Amino acid sequence: MDKTVESAEKAVEGVFDGATIMMGGFGLCGYPENMIAAIRRKGVKNLTFISNNAGTDEYGIGSLIKNGQVKKMIMSYGGECKSFEDGALAGTIEVEWNPQGTLAERIRAGGAGIGGFFTPTGYGTKVAEGKETRQIDGRWYVFEKPLKADFALIKAWKGDGLGNLQYRKTARNFNQAMATAGGVVVAEVEKLVAPGAIEPDQVHTPGVYVDMLFQGSGYVKPIEKLTVRQRESAGAR
Repeated sequence: MDKTVESAEKAVEGVFDGATIMMGGFGLCGYPENMIAAIRRKGVKNLTFISNNAGTDEYGIGSLIKNGQVKKMIMSYGGECKSFEDGALAGTIEVEWNPQGTLAERIRAGGAGIGGFFTPTGYGTKVAEGKETRQIDGRWYVFEKPLKADFALIKAWKGDGLGNLQYRKTARNFNQAMATAGGVVVAEVEKLVAPGAIEPDQVHTPGVYVDMLFQGSGYVKPIEKLTVRQRESAGAR
């Protein structure tokens, strides 16, 4: 069964106003650039995103925040994006903060069908307010609920027509877990290959989890903060 579609527009065709979307990636690494641009052009609003961070004003989810399309962020890190900062402080964007490991485990739990879990992370802080707590073996834990979404929009390095995916290095962050927790899973791949071209041991997300995929193009792959050391002059040596 060939799961490929011809474009990012076709891939996000089903995204509706008020949808909850898991968005893969970490910082500006491993996020679906083409699908974000397609959502911006589509103009859907009141979106809730489950993602590690908001990107920047120009790239990632931040570009959708700047465009007024985001209602809520369920996230771990809010730096680098002025539009997110302004919206969060003004109360126009609702924010549900999560320690990074807790966010990853909530997504994994959602995909695994687990009803929740206890973690010591966040106990005694604002993160734990309004949540069940329990002492286990002399240590206090916070109960965290699983996360699921209407859509999981993910990015992979390679994919075949059956939906099997291979990620590259740190771009695997969050994408792999989100592929198990979305109602509709759409993958954007840099390289679309024939079935069987990905070695079985290199299939990080089996095609059974993926509903559709397409080959992206025009990747910018920006860096949030490029810091380089100044070259030493010849005389200084």
